[in-house]
Amino acid sequence: MRLLNRDVLEPLRTRDWRLAPAAVVVWLAGFTGLLVSWWLAVAIGALGGVLGLCLLRGWLPSAWLDGDARSRWLRRGMGWALVVCGALSVMPTALRLRSWEQDPLRAHAARGETARLAVVLADRPRPIFSEGFGGQQAGARLASVSADVRHAEVKGQAVPSTGSVLLLVPLSGWGNLLPGQELRTEGQLAPGDTVVAVLRVRGPPNGVTPAPVWQRAAEGMRAGLRAAAGDVLSAESAGLLPALVVGDTSGLPHRVVDEFRAAGMAHLLAVSGANLAIVGVATLLLLRTMRLGPRSCAAGAGLTLLGFVVLAGPEPSVLRAAVMGGVGLLALVVGRERAALPALAVSVVVLVLHDPAMATSFGFALSVLATGALVLLATRWTRSMTGRGVPRMIAESVAVPAAAHLVTAPVVAGMSGQVSLVAIGANLLAAPVVAPATVLGLLSALVAGPLPWLGEVFAWLAGPALYWMIQVGRHAAAIPGGALEWPTGWWGGTLLALVLVAILLLARLRRVRVLLVAVAVSLLVVLVPGRVLAPGWPPAGWSAVACDVGQGDAVVLATGEPERAVLVDTGPDPGAVAGCLDRLGVSRIPLVILTHLHADHIGGLSAVLDEREVGAVAVGSGRLPVWAWRDVRSRAERSDVPVMWLATGQRLDWPGLRIEVLGPHNADTRQEGEASGTEINNGSLVIRATTGGGRILLTGDVELAAQADLLDNATDLTADVLKVPHHGSRYTAKEFLDVIRPRIAVISVGAGNRYGHPNPTTVARLTAAGAMVLRTDQDGDIAITGDLSVVRRGDPRGPPH
Repeated sequence: MRLLNRDVLEPLRTRDWRLAPAAVVVWLAGFTGLLVSWWLAVAIGALGGVLGLCLLRGWLPSAWLDGDARSRWLRRGMGWALVVCGALSVMPTALRLRSWEQDPLRAHAARGETARLAVVLADRPRPIFSEGFGGQQAGARLASVSADVRHAEVKGQAVPSTGSVLLLVPLSGWGNLLPGQELRTEGQLAPGDTVVAVLRVRGPPNGVTPAPVWQRAAEGMRAGLRAAAGDVLSAESAGLLPALVVGDTSGLPHRVVDEFRAAGMAHLLAVSGANLAIVGVATLLLLRTMRLGPRSCAAGAGLTLLGFVVLAGPEPSVLRAAVMGGVGLLALVVGRERAALPALAVSVVVLVLHDPAMATSFGFALSVLATGALVLLATRWTRSMTGRGVPRMIAESVAVPAAAHLVTAPVVAGMSGQVSLVAIGANLLAAPVVAPATVLGLLSALVAGPLPWLGEVFAWLAGPALYWMIQVGRHAAAIPGGALEWPTGWWGGTLLALVLVAILLLARLRRVRVLLVAVAVSLLVVLVPGRVLAPGWPPAGWSAVACDVGQGDAVVLATGEPERAVLVDTGPDPGAVAGCLDRLGVSRIPLVILTHLHADHIGGLSAVLDEREVGAVAVGSGRLPVWAWRDVRSRAERSDVPVMWLATGQRLDWPGLRIEVLGPHNADTRQEGEASGTEINNGSLVIRATTGGGRILLTGDVELAAQADLLDNATDLTADVLKVPHHGSRYTAKEFLDVIRPRIAVISVGAGNRYGHPNPTTVARLTAAGAMVLRTDQDGDIAITGDLSVVRRGDPRGPPH
């Protein structure tokens, strides 16, 4: 019991814990009842009731709950709360879970049958992002939306279902729908985890009724905010402002989402209790400066919170955030942890009893845990630091993000499969600008409709804060080792929670604490110099680097001048190619060559044009897919960068680099219409770069027909290094490889890709011919140096060598 000493028990005695166990029982009953069976909800509710009776009878003596009058009062209150909430978990909650578990639509979903449903939407459609591949543009083409069933038919027969379903729908035709709208749709059923079924819909909705007036008003304000931000801010900042204010990420580049997630800042992109606390505090400060009384201030803050819920939309996540935000505001305004903790417990009980699905929501868990950290940990840590002479503002700035990150880390790890090691620092740096940006964004949303110019002014004023948050997230995500891989799911989260609890308890022992500090310092001494201060990258004298950009291509060719390089293709993702160029220290790119217009070769162009000094963008004769050609032209025009056309036989020279265009010989110059993926691949530019490290052949995605054309035209294809065509696909002729005779073969490929690249036969042919085969999915960035030696940045056998 040495770990549970007086320092631990004393804070427990000084807080009102009467409702906390009851909230845990209700939450656990809903959680296990949904994920396992409704019988578990009955068992846990009954167990909670029995524990409550034992407390009332005094059958569970404890050093914490026995002794003085206050302890006896606490025990009685806790006992009655457990009895009541246990009964509620057994009866209404368990009965609702039983009804959900035995819903007739579940049986049809298990058989994958087609159904027609009449539903009422419960929230707004949420876009589902997918990376670009081949001729498919990156972005959101599908969306998910929750709905309540009003009528169901399967094979013409009515099914008596009244449960909740998840609709997977095309974004087009569905993206502008609002909660409260009724509609009819049909699609294929599939089993769901926390809903009675999932319905995959292909077509548009039918019989859509008008949305409630308050929903239309809220959507008008959200649209005004998006328009105002888009007119005066950069694309990233314009997408971040609606996400920060109302959780609307529809216009936010996916690169920023990934960076915020890696930096532990993803909570800023969703409506949470923090949003409503900021709005409520700003309202209270304004009303207090007007010298209004306490009741008027409380009424004004309450109306503001209600208006914010309407603006963000009365979806379950927003309603949950409203309750949690009210709890956080109560703790801040009243300044009494004893009042805040019962309020938090009541919020959990009310929300889970109202909607048991809340119990399995990651967002719900994050809200409860973060609010609990504010009430129980942050205030105590702040007092401890101020008692040691730390200024209160600094103490709060450190304690709040540290406490929130500590208690939410298990949930975040279960969601993302990552444990961020930079989250506390990143949130500490971003925290000072979050509140001003949120308030300015809210003001912009309120006035953008009637006064668009004033809405743009407020959005413009928020610009510096938004830019700062983006830069913090970007640099934090780029720190080597800033995020550790971790098992996903509830079990992964539970494992991390147990690890953190063990560390915190052991850290109370002085000897263990000294050992933990020594281990942390040792890791910093070993890892920081090896991975950050002296990473050995880029290698001296590098002439070419194949960037690890996932399932796509991006090759950087040194020009012999500092910070200058030619880039061939940009990969599928802006963040990946930008990170590779950052690591190489490349800031000026005289020419970006796009071998062809598939998404996995042009997807990162936006980051290159936005963040580097680019001389020109060069393309081949192909103009398909049409969307890709238009995207390349529009991005180049916005950055005032010319687009040029490379033709077979053309040569380009720099001090340390020569590029020869060897193909294609039979080009398709259509600017409209359709073409197969193979036709577009065969139109790839084939170029040979002569560098200080020998000759490098870059082949785009050419397949058998284009390879045969190059051979038939007796093109000199010999090279020291080959960028293997089409990510090492099986459509690579042995005769083609025999003519090239490469010493080094580089395959740019994504780990676990769905195409099975690289093909084992292609790899075997290269190996049999004596080539050293390298893969970006296994080796990371791959550099070729002047003496044709190879340096692997991501070599699993150790640091670059």
